[in-house]
Amino acid sequence: MLIVEDEVLLSLELENELANAGHTVVGEAMSSQEAIGIVNARRPDLAFVDIHLQDGPTGVDVGRHLAGEGIPFVFMTGNLKRVPEDFAGAIGVIEKPYSVNGFRNALAYLTRKISGDITKEPAPPSLIVPAATEQAD
Repeated sequence: MLIVEDEVLLSLELENELANAGHTVVGEAMSSQEAIGIVNARRPDLAFVDIHLQDGPTGVDVGRHLAGEGIPFVFMTGNLKRVPEDFAGAIGVIEKPYSVNGFRNALAYLTRKISGDITKEPAPPSLIVPAATEQAD
């Protein structure tokens, strides 16, 4: 998994939660250039992407790159207005600040969705999904 977050404490918290859930973090990036470099070199199976990074509101660009590479991702942001209408290909959005329990529920759902284990299960309240995706599940 990839963490794209420029706030060190949030990045460490995410890394800890992912490790506790049995996942491996293949990289952490604080800017869009770092993130794209990690994506190209390590091909993560899922990415958590903040919209506003060290180099500005470039998380959407990272998201579009991930989508172009066929890598599932989730935006994590404190400002939902910055999420593009088309979600830039994201599976969903986790709004900051989030609770640990909410993140765990979203992670469990995302893991099942990516592995194909979800048939018609609704997304947990902690994960905002595009309207078309929710209807398709």
